[in-house]
Amino acid sequence: MSVTVTASSPAALRGARRAGAGARRRRVLMWVATHALALALALMFLAPAVFLSLTALMTDEQALTSRLWPHTWNWDNFATVFAKSQLLRWTANTLLYATLGTVFMLVSSVPVAYALARFRFRGRRPAFLLVITTMMLPPQVVAVPVYLLWARAGLTDSLWPLILPMLLGDAYSIFLLRQFLITIPRDYTDAARVDGCSDLRTLLRVVLPMARPAIAAVALFQFFYCWNDYYGPLLYGGVAQDGWTLSVGLATFKAFHSVQWNLTMAATLLVTAPVIVLFFFAQRVFIEGVTLTGVKG
Repeated sequence: MSVTVTASSPAALRGARRAGAGARRRRVLMWVATHALALALALMFLAPAVFLSLTALMTDEQALTSRLWPHTWNWDNFATVFAKSQLLRWTANTLLYATLGTVFMLVSSVPVAYALARFRFRGRRPAFLLVITTMMLPPQVVAVPVYLLWARAGLTDSLWPLILPMLLGDAYSIFLLRQFLITIPRDYTDAARVDGCSDLRTLLRVVLPMARPAIAAVALFQFFYCWNDYYGPLLYGGVAQDGWTLSVGLATFKAFHSVQWNLTMAATLLVTAPVIVLFFFAQRVFIEGVTLTGVKG
């Protein structure tokens, strides 16, 4: 009895490797062809961010030239931005505006949205139509009388005229929250009332835990709006830099350093980085909330 042992030749091994590499290339090409549109859109959105980041690390002589890659990585540009501006103070003012504005909006808007979604009372539809109508009113229309009102109260040259109105609710947030709350089955709230829960306790114990995606969505909308708001802080922030927010401070910094584009890009990157990081951490809840708020009319 004889046993034959067949050894693979080097040529056969090279052929197998080439066949495997060819199969991988075909899979990669198929994946690229399938997702070509998504890749093109992703590159369109990423290109400005990459350009901004690279320019922020260039020298003043290289910025906005045909040389797109930094010859030297100038991390000192960020330190120069802090040295030539009150960036920390502007950040603190922006965080105060965005945080208090978001909290006040939630405290005032959630009960209104709950009432419009669950309670049956005379005038509910006109009240909802009034909320929608206020969304169509540009803020510039009432800017002068509102400014005179806050000036008589002695609250101009501060951010309080922008924060305190959030205690009266936000029409867009009320609309989104109401659209989500009407999708929650009434069986849950009816069972809570049978167990003896009051309307407030039903809202806090039953409705709010189920409405976390919508609450997170409107909270992020409000936070981003306050963070990026330029018109309001420009109108009420005053001339002193201590009362400015990041949007006003960045515009002024750009005006003073318009020829130093590396510093302007570095300041822009510092201003936009926190909201980008926040969105990436909260994008799952944000997208879920935005999706669910339009399920039912």
